[in-house]
Amino acid sequence: MAETPNQWTSAIDTTRPSIARAYDVVLNGKDNFEVDRAFVAEIVKVVPEIYDVATYNRQILGRGVRYLVEQGVTQFIDLGSGLPTVENTHHVAQRANPESRVVYVDNDPMVLAHGRALLAENDRTAVVTSDLRDPKAILADKDVTRLIDFDRPVGLMLVGILHHLHDDEDPRGIVEAYMDAIPSGSYLFITHFCASSDDSREAEKKFLALLGTGRFRTEAEITGFFDGFELLEPGVVPLPLWRPDGPVPSELTVGQRLMYGGIARKR
Repeated sequence: MAETPNQWTSAIDTTRPSIARAYDVVLNGKDNFEVDRAFVAEIVKVVPEIYDVATYNRQILGRGVRYLVEQGVTQFIDLGSGLPTVENTHHVAQRANPESRVVYVDNDPMVLAHGRALLAENDRTAVVTSDLRDPKAILADKDVTRLIDFDRPVGLMLVGILHHLHDDEDPRGIVEAYMDAIPSGSYLFITHFCASSDDSREAEKKFLALLGTGRFRTEAEITGFFDGFELLEPGVVPLPLWRPDGPVPSELTVGQRLMYGGIARKR
């Protein structure tokens, strides 16, 4: 029997922090609990700029989606999308091209509960509650197949989520499974925590101890996710340096180097 929104809502665990709700905290959202705020407070002790890091990630999402629409991409699969907030993928894409279609995928039941309510009157956007580690199920989902034409280029987005997959979960293989399913001319968009400083390595320890996930990979490891695809300029770089809208500091802070990102094209 298919699970209903009410079943997912009742499954919300308020005793442990969740990825989506913790991200909501650092975006100054309201869809979180004390356990999520306590987790973020511990991260702040190591990386005081963590709220700014969330803003950098949201900003590159906007720049990246606008760039992809400029390349003619009008359909997006946003994996590990998190809770709906301002300037989500569909806001950016549909403002640039009203015909854009977006499917959000997240395994947090709160994303389903809030997302479907917000998107009820948007027939070009859907929310799917599923685990991104199961590409076969997601690619066959009725909302995915309704909105996504797999004969046309797709923007596959893994923005701020791959670092929550452990090495033994084969994150690279998961990326390749999705990319194998979409045609030439599609794009892969990734942002990821980077082991760029001693502070970042301390933050990784906090994430793993308190959240159970949060793998801070090296720049080379992050770049490896793009192997086999045409990595676009400027490559895999700290988020503020990816095609910035304005000037950036000549020397970046720990927070500005905490996440790296890039976009690649499938030939």
